[in-house]
Amino acid sequence: MKNCIINSCVLFVILFNISTTKATRVKAMYDVKIVKDQTYLEPEREEKFDLYTPADLKENQKYPGIVIIHGGGWQSGDKSWLRQENIGRTLASHGYVCISINYLLSKGQKTWPTNLHDCKKAVQFLRVNAEKYHIDPDNIGVIGGSAGGHLSAMVGVTGDVNELNPAGLYKGISCKVQAVVDLYGVNDFMAIKKLDDDCIPNFLGATKDEDPEIWKYASPVTHITKNDPPFLIMHGTADTTVDLNQSIEFDKKLRAAGVESKLIIIEGAPHTFHLQPKQKDLRPIVLGFFDKHLKNQP
Repeated sequence: MKNCIINSCVLFVILFNISTTKATRVKAMYDVKIVKDQTYLEPEREEKFDLYTPADLKENQKYPGIVIIHGGGWQSGDKSWLRQENIGRTLASHGYVCISINYLLSKGQKTWPTNLHDCKKAVQFLRVNAEKYHIDPDNIGVIGGSAGGHLSAMVGVTGDVNELNPAGLYKGISCKVQAVVDLYGVNDFMAIKKLDDDCIPNFLGATKDEDPEIWKYASPVTHITKNDPPFLIMHGTADTTVDLNQSIEFDKKLRAAGVESKLIIIEGAPHTFHLQPKQKDLRPIVLGFFDKHLKNQP
């Protein structure tokens, strides 16, 4: 997987055409309030989250919650990168309470499955703090790009996999989500075509030859069941870091299992983009997906 460490602050010019989706003009419904560097993990952990909410939360209204997971090859990246801020502002301005999280990064050492546990603890955190943040605990979503796409997909398909659910801090609180947006993530480590760097062995703690079972077990495709939440998957045809076929095959397997899944293939798009690339506004697609599944809106 070439050029695994991707700086998502770089803006790419993306030329593409979505023939099946007509984007419409997006108008913010709310002003956005941002609160930086909040705690969601154990007190000794340094990883924090940034909170994005409608500026005027109404006492008698509940808002869906969203966990935003950054990319960076499982070994770099940050909750405040441009992609995460773009997503957080977009969703909060349309009535979502979002937390953009930092999670344990490999930096040369094994972090699996702690990094996944961190993401699931963020889901639990939203439910535990539902009253404080005016969140509807029955409608939680997750969105992420690249490594964050992989972790988002894993959160989606392993809500019932007890051995991959965290213990301790929020024990007994559900890790399940009701909707997943996977942006150009790795969904099958066993099918990766480009292995000229060490970011995957770093975070998994072994090469594929050394421990193929952990590579398989850490792959979202391994855990698909008919009970998984709906997925929206987006991937560009010019992605040279994560092969487009990762998303194509994942979408096929989700639908074959009876899971609602929609794949948007973006012609000419490279590996990393947020919701407002230059040539096309993706916000209506993502908002429409979350509105349908988390707000019960058509």
